Amino acid sequence: MTSYIKGTFGIWILLTGLCAGLPGNAVANSDAVRFSENVNLSLRRTADMLLRANGDSVSQIPPVQQVDANTFSVAMSRMFDYDKLPETLQQSFDAYHIDRPYTVTVRDCKTGQIKLGYQFLDLKQPGGVSCGGRTREEGCYTLQIRFDPAAPKTQTAGNSWLLISVAGSLAALGFIAWNRSRHKNRPEKESQQTPGFRLTFGKSWLDTGNQTLFNGENTHSLTFREAKLLALFARNINQVLERDAILKSVWEDEGVTVGRSVDVFVSRLRKMLAADPQVKITAIHGVGYKMEVHS
Repeated sequence: MTSYIKGTFGIWILLTGLCAGLPGNAVANSDAVRFSENVNLSLRRTADMLLRANGDSVSQIPPVQQVDANTFSVAMSRMFDYDKLPETLQQSFDAYHIDRPYTVTVRDCKTGQIKLGYQFLDLKQPGGVSCGGRTREEGCYTLQIRFDPAAPKTQTAGNSWLLISVAGSLAALGFIAWNRSRHKNRPEKESQQTPGFRLTFGKSWLDTGNQTLFNGENTHSLTFREAKLLALFARNINQVLERDAILKSVWEDEGVTVGRSVDVFVSRLRKMLAADPQVKITAIHGVGYKMEVHS
C-alpha cells in the first residue's frame, strides 16, 4: 500500500511538471502576441492621423519596430503636430483596448536624442503635456512608446482535471494541498524591485516600482497590496471606486477575497497619509471609497 501511494504520488508530480508549464506559457505567449499586434495597429493609426493632420495622405508609414516586450517605435519622416499627439495616441489605445501605463518620447532619428516626451499621467494634470504650442524644427523623428511591465498572471489549477483523471483521487488531494500551500506561503510584498512610475497626489508621492510612499519628511515602505491599492486611488483621484472593483483590481489574483480586506488596508493607508492635509480617503457608504485631494 505504501509503495502504491508513493508510486501514484510520483506519477502526479511527474505529470504536474510536464503539464503545468505548457498551458500557462501558451496563454502568456498568446497575450503577448495579441498585445504586440494591438500596439502595432495603434501606432500605425496614430502615425496616419498625425500625417493627415499635416495634409499628408500619401507618405508611406514605415513598419512599427518592437524594441523589447514593452517598447515600440515608429519613424516619422517629418515633424508632426506634437500638440495633437497625446489625444490622438490615447484615442488609438482606447480603440484597441490598451490600458497599461506608458511613457512617450520623441527622438531624433539620427542621434536618438530625446526632443520631447511625457507620461500618460500628464494627460490628467491641469497643465497637461509640457512643451505644447512651441515651435519645433522639421526633420526625421522617432515616436517611441514604453509601457509599464504587465503584472504576472498567477498560475491556477486549470489543469487539475487532467491530473485527476490520470493520477486518481490521491493525486487530486495532493494538488489541492500544494495549491493552498503555495498561496499561503507566498509573501505579500514582492522582493524584486522593478522600474515604476512616480504618482503624485497632494504633498505626497508614490514610487510604484519600489513600493515606497513619500509623505513630507516621512517615508513609508509599503507591502505589495498596500502599494497596489494606493496606486489605484492615485490613478482615480476624486473618483468613487466601488468595493467590488477595488477587490477585483487589487486582490483578483488571490482566488478568494474577503471584503474586510479593503477596510483594513484603507485604514493602514489613512495612517500613513495623516501627515498630508491635502489628501483624504473617504468612505462612501454602501458603495466604496474615494481619495480626495485638495490644493
